[in-house]
Amino acid sequence: MILYFSGTGNSEYAAKRIGKAINDETVSLFERLRNKDFSEIHSESPWIIAAPTYAWRIPRILQSWLEKTRLSGNKNIYFVMTCGGNISNAGKYLEKLCAGKSLNYMGCMEIVMPENYIALFSTPSQEKASEIIRQAEETIDKTAAIIKKGRTFPQHPLTLMDKLNSGIVNDIFYPIFVHAKKFYATDACISCGICTNVCPTANIRLENGKPVWSKNCTHCMACISRCPKEAIEYGKHSIGLPRYTFPE
Repeated sequence: MILYFSGTGNSEYAAKRIGKAINDETVSLFERLRNKDFSEIHSESPWIIAAPTYAWRIPRILQSWLEKTRLSGNKNIYFVMTCGGNISNAGKYLEKLCAGKSLNYMGCMEIVMPENYIALFSTPSQEKASEIIRQAEETIDKTAAIIKKGRTFPQHPLTLMDKLNSGIVNDIFYPIFVHAKKFYATDACISCGICTNVCPTANIRLENGKPVWSKNCTHCMACISRCPKEAIEYGKHSIGLPRYTFPE
């Protein structure tokens, strides 16, 4: 069974493409994360977790959910992480997570996809995004082939920077950067409420027709990226940048 968490569609696409290739069920974790549903899930086939990379590790909201949820049945588990650059040493922490759940860690595959983290980086043009996706599809298909054969993912050499990125940098990044303080809606807002519906932590509410952010933001960028009027900004950084969601 393939379980995925996706803010703007990259990990969803990877999960569904793998699911089609290996003929396995694909399940979104959006409702389970939003509702804090930690009830047991069972799968006879190997587990595959597809997720974005947040500061060179899986999102903490997903880490917490996996720690609290019993995955019964098959003991093998693969991780597929989409990213704008690299996943550094994310595998170390996933292997530790799996050991704590008595699951057989089969490796973590890095899938480079178009950048969506508009809070800190520049997002690609449609043309550039399409080029990145075409290249990613080759990696996704190779990933599916490895899973189908029941093999472990290949491990790549790690640098000191990789270890620092997934370690101390991740620890520092979250408290400093992962908050909703800089999100705001402009006068272009039409009060459609899409931002409230796509938030995996139910962190957004409408007040007088305008979105208001609380303190439980995970920086998935779904709200700012999926706004049909591009009426949401993140400080000054996002102004004028294209919004990225995986193309339909």
